[in-house]
Amino acid sequence: MARGHRLFGAAEAARIVGGSLVGNAEASIVSVAADSRQVEEGSLFAALPGERADGHDFIAQALATGASCVLARSERRESLMAGLAGAKGALEAGKASIVFVDEVLAALQALAREHRSRHPGLYRVGITGSSGKTTTKECAAAILGRSRRLVLNEGNLNSDIGLSISMFSIRSEHEIGVFEMGMNRKGEMGELAAVYEPDLALITNVGTAHIGILGSRQAIAEEKKMIFSRFTGEQLALVREDEEQKALLVEGLKGKLREFGARSTSGFRGARDLGLAGFDVDWEGLRFRFPLAGRHNLMNALAAMAIAEAVGTAPEDVAEGLASVRPLFGRSEVIRGEFTVIRDCYNSNPDSAMAAIALCDSIECAGRRVYVLGSMLELGVISEAEHRRIGAAAAASRADALFFFGDETRPGYEEAVAAGYAGRLCFETSFDALRGSVASFLRAGDLLLLKASRGMELERLSDALLPPSAGKTGHDQKREGSDAP
Repeated sequence: MARGHRLFGAAEAARIVGGSLVGNAEASIVSVAADSRQVEEGSLFAALPGERADGHDFIAQALATGASCVLARSERRESLMAGLAGAKGALEAGKASIVFVDEVLAALQALAREHRSRHPGLYRVGITGSSGKTTTKECAAAILGRSRRLVLNEGNLNSDIGLSISMFSIRSEHEIGVFEMGMNRKGEMGELAAVYEPDLALITNVGTAHIGILGSRQAIAEEKKMIFSRFTGEQLALVREDEEQKALLVEGLKGKLREFGARSTSGFRGARDLGLAGFDVDWEGLRFRFPLAGRHNLMNALAAMAIAEAVGTAPEDVAEGLASVRPLFGRSEVIRGEFTVIRDCYNSNPDSAMAAIALCDSIECAGRRVYVLGSMLELGVISEAEHRRIGAAAAASRADALFFFGDETRPGYEEAVAAGYAGRLCFETSFDALRGSVASFLRAGDLLLLKASRGMELERLSDALLPPSAGKTGHDQKREGSDAP
């Protein structure tokens, strides 16, 4: 028998999703996975199509690993059953079942919504925005988790699949949920809102991330505001005080509205910039150090403060929670050694790239400033113009050297050349060439910025340049803001 918290029985799951069941109707589901490598005893395996593989091709493997139930497309029923007919597996032994549905993702979302709805006492906080979602979520969780039993989505499992699977981590003991909600296609935010139905929804900002998918900042705002689409009047919307798209975001809002920011977040009395050490913050008369550097991260903290204030959190919990926050991999990490690395390469878009340049320009350092700017992906038709804008900003910055990496950055490099940039200037499409160029230039005391979209895997550069004692890919190294001296 499968161990763990029982989520559904197979027949019950089939009824919820309106599917057709084959196999053991009494099979017990204790976890949910969309990756066959994550299947364990008693899992429901959602056979979703992916960019590189189709989950239907891994159903036999999932059953052999211990899956008790599978969600599969009805149109694949005949070929799938024929393929499994000769197997001596769990399905034939009457231990497992398959539920055939029209759309596997829709069925997964229906199960996630049903499980979440069975916990009506959970106060649900949802966070979206073009940038800062994950950091804001982590800040809010650090605060709220001090006095409440908390559940949140791990890492950035915030998509139509990731959020849905995260819903199954909700348990009866949880009092508050903090879930980030992302999107990569039109209509996705509405689906996420239908699954989660937040009581409090916050939009960090409306920038240019995913503009290549939606086409304009206005279209992005229209998609982001769908986080409010399940509001009925009592829920609370939090929007940045200086958001350019604010009027569009709150148009037709069925609920209460509050703003957040340096002027709007209640209790905030100011912050002194400590450079790479973060900020000395004054909140409700309490002073504490928020250890994440950069004005953009201070805004994320202000967003988390606004959430905390809205749910009635004690000032001491706010101060202690924010003081405990540490940077996540690839997000404003500061790694000190012979030279200082700011590793901000988990994601990049024009707004976050400009923020990273501004941060590094504001820091006083003993050596030189070396900025490695990799491709910003998913910008579509505006890619060239936005890379040129970043190239111009970089050329006007305090950088002593600029290294552009990736085909998409060529316009930025050209813009820096046209601007007459006088420092070391390099454009590379080969990682090995980039590594050699940067390594030969760096010297003790320099400040090195790594900024690129995740697909460029720019953390490879820090792995290559840092000594083994500094740790690899973001783990175990001494970071600014830690308790270590």
